Amino acid sequence: MNVIDFNNANCKHCYKCVRNCSVKAISVINEQAHIIKEACVLCGHCLEVCPQNAKTFASDIDRVKGYIRGGDRVILSIAPSYIGVLDYDKPGQIVDALQKLGFYEVRETAEGAALVTREYQRILREGNMENMITTCCPSVNEMIEKYYPSLTKYMLPVVSPMIAHGRLIRKLYGEDIKVVFLGPCVAKKEEAVGDARVFGAVDAILTFEEIENWFHMEGIDVHKCEEKPMANPPVNVNGLYPISGGVVQSVLAEYKMDNYSRLYVDGIEECRELFESMENGDLSRCFIEANMCKGGCIKGPASNNRNKSFVKARVTVEKQVQDRTPASLVIRTVNVPLDKRFYNKYRAEKMPTEAELKDILRSMGKIKPSDELNCSACGYKTCRDKAVAVYQGKAELDMCLPYAVAKAESMSNVVLDITPNLILIVDKELRLRECNKSAQMFFGVSREDALKSYIFEYIETEDIESVLNTKEPIIDKKVNLPQIKLIAEEKIVYIDELDSVLVIYEDVRKRENAKEKRMQLKMETIEMAQRVIDKQMMVAQEIAGLLGETTAETKVTLTKLRDSILDDGGEE
Repeated sequence: MNVIDFNNANCKHCYKCVRNCSVKAISVINEQAHIIKEACVLCGHCLEVCPQNAKTFASDIDRVKGYIRGGDRVILSIAPSYIGVLDYDKPGQIVDALQKLGFYEVRETAEGAALVTREYQRILREGNMENMITTCCPSVNEMIEKYYPSLTKYMLPVVSPMIAHGRLIRKLYGEDIKVVFLGPCVAKKEEAVGDARVFGAVDAILTFEEIENWFHMEGIDVHKCEEKPMANPPVNVNGLYPISGGVVQSVLAEYKMDNYSRLYVDGIEECRELFESMENGDLSRCFIEANMCKGGCIKGPASNNRNKSFVKARVTVEKQVQDRTPASLVIRTVNVPLDKRFYNKYRAEKMPTEAELKDILRSMGKIKPSDELNCSACGYKTCRDKAVAVYQGKAELDMCLPYAVAKAESMSNVVLDITPNLILIVDKELRLRECNKSAQMFFGVSREDALKSYIFEYIETEDIESVLNTKEPIIDKKVNLPQIKLIAEEKIVYIDELDSVLVIYEDVRKRENAKEKRMQLKMETIEMAQRVIDKQMMVAQEIAGLLGETTAETKVTLTKLRDSILDDGGEE
């Protein structure tokens, strides 16, 4: 199951997702980004930063609609972060809007948080763990299990509020229902349907983004809805779970925590710094609340509030949660299994030898240490990190921006340098801004000197000035440039972005010489043909003259012969 989907057609090899993925769980193959599921901690940050919307959350909304159309009783567990995320006049309007969609009941996930809080308090009282890390955030759990497995012994062996609530709802309503969780978290989907340790507690996951789109599609205006109560008893202080420090506040509402120091962190980099510190043994007897999202769940990646201030959302949540006492005792009478054990999911990756690493660096143009710019444009902190990723099949050579630019420049320079045409860029002041080797040769100057000069120092500039003024191109005009002894076909095109012109002179001297030779050959051929014709005419005339004399003599002779014969016939 893929929690995050990709649209390859929209992926434009910008590598922004790689740069923003703290654990580098994104590979790039054939210029397309792909999630490495085994390495992903499902923080959803790539969803937030992608400028092309190439990544999308794998939606359960059609499944949920199917449950409702099929007549199932669908109970919605709504994360308390809705208070600071969704748009309404009064919180109860959200309940009415959700029931209009067909949900049988709407209950706050904070009910499950109350169960988790009491379990945390029980473990704190026992005091048997050296350190305690809360396990409410599935993304934090994934990070510890995959990247800091030595810390799994400090993870509180308790399910998340969502799982606790799903199990509570089934106890309250029976097993013939469907439980749907609504919240701002991407990782909840993997936890609900991809984790065998808690599978079956929740049937589907919806995000706040999806639910607001669903309201819009159904024509439901939340502001016009009635205010209805949640189906659960008051959750009181446990409604603070979605803000940073909310778990600690909930625990402290009923337990002083004298035997442990308390600490809360939020944000992926802050969590990593904390875990590295713990690996170094810097903390002892500490109760730690860890959230992957900066500001807590109110800034979850699927909260549809990316442009909203998490400070405002936090204040809104705190204002709504006026009662900071423990939740109702009602749920204490329901026996809900809360145990969950965490384990080592670390996946060792093959590392290159130093020789292999140097070969990869060399293929990226990193010949010496000073070539390693460590610019991080590819998404990796250092060039060596990038080379390791290339070795492991996660990255491609062309992801290195300096390498790609150098490669492109090298190819374009080869084309410019081998062409016999003169190629120039001239600005509106008639200053040379660029010229290729052929131009340098004809002008008799180096590139450095050429770029300090003006084009009128070498050739007439009437056509160049005309294009600069009119912006109308000149194409294939034959010109004579006696200053540099060149006959050429001229192409001049205006470049709007540079307020300059591109000038190309194609040397046509060989073509002109060949044309002249062909013309000379034609003239010689014509002269030869004329001489033959003249000679033939003379011969024909001579033959005609001889034939004329012979014909006259024959006529006289035959006439005499005829007359003689006639005369002989008359005597008889």
